[in-house]
Amino acid sequence: MPESATSNERTLRHEMWRRYDGDDWAAFEALPVSIRRRVTEHAYDAWSVNVMILWRHYKRIYGRTARAERALLRYLDYCERLEREAFAARYGETYGMTLPHDAAAVPVLR
Repeated sequence: MPESATSNERTLRHEMWRRYDGDDWAAFEALPVSIRRRVTEHAYDAWSVNVMILWRHYKRIYGRTARAERALLRYLDYCERLEREAFAARYGETYGMTLPHDAAAVPVLR
C-alpha cells in the first residue's frame, strides 16, 4: 500500500486490515459474479486481492459452491459493518457527536 502522501486513502482502514499486494483487476475478474457484484457495492474499497484470498479460503472449506459464495458474502457484510462501526466510533471521538448517518438511522448507500 502506498504511503498516505501518495494515496487518497483517508480512512482508518489501515489500522484495521492488512492490504495484500497483487493485481486488483486480475483478482476481481477471477471472482464469481455474485462476489464481484457485492465488491462493487461495498461502501468502501473491498480490496479485490484480499477478497480473492478469502475466496480461495472458502473454496477450500466448501468447494466452489453457492454455499461458499454465500459464506463469503456474509463475511464481506460483516467486515463492512466492522469498518462502519469503527468509523462511527472515530467520528464520535473526533467531533463529540453521533455520526450523522447513524443519527438519521439511514442505510449505507449502494
